[in-house]
Amino acid sequence: MIRVALADDQLLVRAGFRALLAAQPDIEVVGEAADGEQALTLVRERRPDVVLMDIRMPVLDGLAATRGITGDPTLGEVKVVMLTTFELDEYVFEAIRSGASGFLVKDTEPDELLRAVRAVVGGDALLSPGVTRRLIAEFAARSREPAPAAALAELTEREREVMALVGMGLSNQEIARRLVVSPLTAKTHVSRTMVKLGARDRAQLVVLAYESGLVRPGWLG
Repeated sequence: MIRVALADDQLLVRAGFRALLAAQPDIEVVGEAADGEQALTLVRERRPDVVLMDIRMPVLDGLAATRGITGDPTLGEVKVVMLTTFELDEYVFEAIRSGASGFLVKDTEPDELLRAVRAVVGGDALLSPGVTRRLIAEFAARSREPAPAAALAELTEREREVMALVGMGLSNQEIARRLVVSPLTAKTHVSRTMVKLGARDRAQLVVLAYESGLVRPGWLG
């Protein structure tokens, strides 16, 4: 079972998500929170696999709560998916940088929400949809001129190539086709690159690709 926690200050939003998720045979909603402080307490007590976290909440906002989760070594297995009302929410940039595994707009299609929950549990990040690519590109465009990251020196030439493709938003299947290797081989390269760079997940690998200058916003097309 995939254990999910909901954090949103709007009761109707939480009720809608709960109804959708609880109807799935492989998903269990383990609790709800109306603000970021409650969300942190809930996560520490229930240890969900995924938290659907609203960005704007009272007491403690979703960004601060996300930092509290991703910065706690004992909560390393908990994935955070940010919820936003607007596609270009400025806080999403910092949320991804802080360790969130992705984000969704609140009016996303039900199937996409379910796919997202299952994807982050499987180790993927929500980086394929065009809106996410635009957000990452905007994040990178706002950043200062990137400097070469010393950590990249540890990567092989193939791992750098794979990291660049991840940064461009390609899935493992797309990377495999581009490099003419098996999907398993592509996944292995991605995993090794994440380990070497200490990236929490695929989303942070994308941020590192931009911050190191390995990928530039204009490359997304």
